[in-house]
Amino acid sequence: MFIVAVLGLLWGSFTNVLIARVPQGMKWANDTSRCPRCGADIKWYDNVPLVSYVVLRGRCRSCKERISLRYPLVEALVAALWVAVYLMWGISVTSLVFAYLAVISVALVFIDLDVRRLPFSIVLPSYGVVAVLLAIALLLGEGGAWWMPLAGMGVLGGFYGLLWVVYPAGMGLGDVVAAGLLGLAAGFLGWPVLAVAAIAGPLLGGIVVAVGVLSGRLGRKTAVPYGPMLITGAWIGFLAGEAISNAYLGMLGVV
Repeated sequence: MFIVAVLGLLWGSFTNVLIARVPQGMKWANDTSRCPRCGADIKWYDNVPLVSYVVLRGRCRSCKERISLRYPLVEALVAALWVAVYLMWGISVTSLVFAYLAVISVALVFIDLDVRRLPFSIVLPSYGVVAVLLAIALLLGEGGAWWMPLAGMGVLGGFYGLLWVVYPAGMGLGDVVAAGLLGLAAGFLGWPVLAVAAIAGPLLGGIVVAVGVLSGRLGRKTAVPYGPMLITGAWIGFLAGEAISNAYLGMLGVV
């Protein structure tokens, strides 16, 4: 678990690179990290996840400007998701699928909060990566029926696609494409997970908007990025969907 957490921190550092560079159309590979304020190159020993932030007391070594708390937060969040994935599925191809999705999911959440879009340059290639990994997992006997990922993609992507057609001002096409990707993974885990993943996103969105309006932080026509709710809802389904579904059915006396 310690090794998984450390690897998660390292990939969390890479996630910060995606968040910073992809919206600007910058190359995310083959380039050194720089301070966003003074432009000074960040040495490797100042780029150790979490540790460097603490050692530098949250300030750039060169210009002494404060480093955003977001950087260690992203690193810790990816590491936490990796540990959760490991606890759920151990050492398996299924874990590889969701470890990859953890990196992509966290990147998309923060990018959407920053620029109000989910870049196709991240989402579309992820379809191929996830599809290949899921195919390997199915060949190794992990998961259920081979058609379930496709069903999940159709259900979740189709649902949000319909919403986009009916009310295009309510969400972007990026939300629809991301929903299909998340549905691909949720379908692999089964109908209970898919159901919770589909319901949790709109439920979270409704709660966030209601709380924002009632507290005065949001107006009735304020645009709110939906991607974070969509992705968070999917992860609730991934990690707790089966338990939530069983508890709900138990309350109804079905199981």
